Amino acid sequence: MRLLIVGRLSSELVTASKIAMQRGAAVTHAEGIEQGLAVLRAKGGDLVMVDVGLDIARLVRALAEERIRTPVVACGIASDARAAVAAIQAGAKEYIPLPPDPELIAAVLEAVAADARSFVWRDASMERVVKLAEQVARSEASVLITGESGTGKEVLARHVHAKSNRASRPFVSVNCAAIPEALLESELFGHEKGAFTGAVARRIGRFEEAHGGTLLLDEISEMDVRLQSKLLRALQERVIDRVGGSAPVRVDIRVLATSNRNLAEEVKKGTFREDLFYRLNVVHLRLPPLRERPADILELAAHFGRKYAETNGVPVRALTREAQGLVTRNPWRGNVRELENTIHRAVLLAQGAEIGAEAILSPEGESLSPSGPVERAAILAEAATRGLVGRTVADVERDLILDTLDHCLGNRTHAARILGISIRTLRNKLNEYVDAGVPVAEPGGVRAMAAYG
Repeated sequence: MRLLIVGRLSSELVTASKIAMQRGAAVTHAEGIEQGLAVLRAKGGDLVMVDVGLDIARLVRALAEERIRTPVVACGIASDARAAVAAIQAGAKEYIPLPPDPELIAAVLEAVAADARSFVWRDASMERVVKLAEQVARSEASVLITGESGTGKEVLARHVHAKSNRASRPFVSVNCAAIPEALLESELFGHEKGAFTGAVARRIGRFEEAHGGTLLLDEISEMDVRLQSKLLRALQERVIDRVGGSAPVRVDIRVLATSNRNLAEEVKKGTFREDLFYRLNVVHLRLPPLRERPADILELAAHFGRKYAETNGVPVRALTREAQGLVTRNPWRGNVRELENTIHRAVLLAQGAEIGAEAILSPEGESLSPSGPVERAAILAEAATRGLVGRTVADVERDLILDTLDHCLGNRTHAARILGISIRTLRNKLNEYVDAGVPVAEPGGVRAMAAYG
């Protein structure tokens, strides 16, 4: 835990610093906002504790502009309620009254550490992957992360970034499957004003956004082979060309990539460039599916139970023994994403002091995972088309698409496969719904008003 304290070292702040160090934090001090920002740029940090009398709004704004994602907490004399409210309004995550309470300091440090541990694992097979990931994290080597859909490839990529020397710099993710081929080049490399119809101003691409940090190319196997050659040049030379631009732009980035396909097989098929594959595959991290890491299942279930209880303002409840048996026996073909969605629903449906089997099972009491995507789509279709009388085909189709997207926690690629439609068709449908004001699940989540079950 790297703690930066910003402000003049009064006796109260010295005490807070000593308490934090006793709790295992490495503490650095800065007199003012500019000096604090310089420390974060040079060394990074896990938490900033700033004197409430300083310009917290400016600090929070500067961190946002520079994409430094270090949380900020304010501290000040306990009786200054107005200052505390102003600090929270300015963007501080918490207010710590001085003189400091050792237990409160410990709680704040623990909360930040818990956020850093959002990558949860216990199984020995995952331990090997995580150890290798952390071993290579501080290098500049490209890393290819593979695994089935829903195994947590992006979560592992963020973990690699968090453990790297670039942790205080931007982490930028691009889903190559979710962006139309015609727009992906501009999305990656940016474009100049007038480069094409609709380009009314210069746009900075994701490569430039990630300058100094890490760029994740998610589901890179979905990238058109013609664009792969331009990507290869960018990775080899660390130089990009904006669409319509005349001068190359140099970038300093570390590249991570994910795929749920076997890229070596894609190379043999001719759908993926061999030279790009070798450029990306300096280090290969294979995430095992959840069925191959049984010790992780209950650990993850407990983690998601706490997470969604807090999110939805309900008590944290443990799984009953029967419910634990259900989740451990299930094959989880949708992997961690399917488990997360199931526990989220169970948290909302459970009654009583524990989460029982009835909350884990579907409303019809069926098994958690149908035998394949066709069966899962059939069940979703049945649920979406109940009460058809008086409803249009368009309404039924919309509900089926949105329910399936919720089931996949916003993963467009997975939802399109379950629905049996192209990713382009799915995107067009979702754009129609958004234009009509209908909530659509963002990647990694569900609709705010989604119905579970």
